Amino acid sequence: MNLDKIIDSRHSIRRFHRKKPNWRDVIEAVDCARKAPLAGNISSLKFILVDEPEIIVKLADASQQDFVADVHFVVVVVSDTKEVVRSYDERGEKYAQQQAGAAIENFLLKITEMKLGSCWVGAFVDSQIKRILKIPEGSEPIAILPVGYPLLKGKQKRKPHLDRCLKFNNYKGKFMKPRKKVDAV
Repeated sequence: MNLDKIIDSRHSIRRFHRKKPNWRDVIEAVDCARKAPLAGNISSLKFILVDEPEIIVKLADASQQDFVADVHFVVVVVSDTKEVVRSYDERGEKYAQQQAGAAIENFLLKITEMKLGSCWVGAFVDSQIKRILKIPEGSEPIAILPVGYPLLKGKQKRKPHLDRCLKFNNYKGKFMKPRKKVDAV
């Protein structure tokens, strides 16, 4: 599948088949996630692959998202910003967030390419996730990514039209001005 088709077909999946994905596919998607851009080549992310059903149910409860419990695998993205902040001061927090977003998108695109599905879950009780997964102080859970085979073929919901989000040269710039022709001397 080419990248444009993967991007166009990627959407959040909340209903999953009972069929268990190959764990190697999930690890391959995590491998793609770790290759996302890094500020100063300093990685702030860890990925926890959860396959124990009891833990998965606890993650579903902590996120109040019942569908999370319907999968065989969940990847939890965790950020430890110490090194990035040490290198970039207050901008380090922002860079760590950017790294996490880029890594999660890489993960979601790879999962889509493999005909699997996921949903980026960002709403959860942080302290519960940290307790359940024994995440140390200084590290924060960023996302819960349930992984499974989509139950139904779905279509991506309509996204904003390009004209609504693309600006030229400033925030209010609606049109790209044609370049002036320069006559050859």
